[in-house]
Amino acid sequence: MRGFDWDDIQAFLAISRAGRLTVAAQQMGVDHSTLSRRVAALETALGVRLFDRSSLGFVLTPEGERVLSDAEGMESLALHMRHRLEDASIGLTGSVRIGTPEGFGTYFLAPRISKLSAMHPQLEIELIANPRMFSLSKREADLAVSMTRPAQGRVYAHKLTDYALGVYAAREYLATHAAIVTRRDLLTHPWVGYVEDQMWSAELNYLPQVSSTLTPTIRISNVISQTAAVAGGVGLGVLPCFMARREPNLVRLFADQIALSRSYWLVTLAETRDVARVKLLADFIRTECQGTWFLEE
Repeated sequence: MRGFDWDDIQAFLAISRAGRLTVAAQQMGVDHSTLSRRVAALETALGVRLFDRSSLGFVLTPEGERVLSDAEGMESLALHMRHRLEDASIGLTGSVRIGTPEGFGTYFLAPRISKLSAMHPQLEIELIANPRMFSLSKREADLAVSMTRPAQGRVYAHKLTDYALGVYAAREYLATHAAIVTRRDLLTHPWVGYVEDQMWSAELNYLPQVSSTLTPTIRISNVISQTAAVAGGVGLGVLPCFMARREPNLVRLFADQIALSRSYWLVTLAETRDVARVKLLADFIRTECQGTWFLEE
């Protein structure tokens, strides 16, 4: 086996994550022909074909899958070394990125970032608040907030908090539609829920806990829009209490009978969790999550 260049490994990782040569080249800021040459050079050096090329993009071969695991390990070691050197030489500067569910990021974390920024003005904080899972191994973020504890991977998970959910409706809706006196009455009203193929976590499947026969008639892909729709009077919905209580038009129904709970987990990579700026943000979030804010109605 011939020697290979570290840049060839980075090109391989970029294409394996993007799936398309042009997208990977754009992300790396190089010409796609340069990226193609680097992958070809790596394949020659290793003596194996790493990708199957087609009109649909680049798909890893079985040999490519095995190389990917080792390449990610090399990347992790390189990043860990770089972060250690940066921490020792320049302190708490640079950028740190966190990925969160949209509700957590928008309603909880974003309003509190000013505290951390004031203490460390040289630190650049990137918050990605989207309804999705974040892959730390693919460097989509330095740390992430998840609704479930990861079952595998080189990660550490710390439970941040439980949070309460309930059934809500708008005051105007309740005043102009059939009375809801018993839980059985809930089944006669329209419900807001998730678009099934956009439900990025099984933890979002709330409605069966209200009734096994409940099916949403209005499907929306994210919880912020669901909250707005319920507050606008389109029907009933299961919403996080920490979001619903910000809407004065919303009324909680059967709070003593229907009380759902979910959890938030903070996830960090094993090789970067002790990097100063990652640890700083993780400690800040853990501290801010203490108390009953997420459990209050």
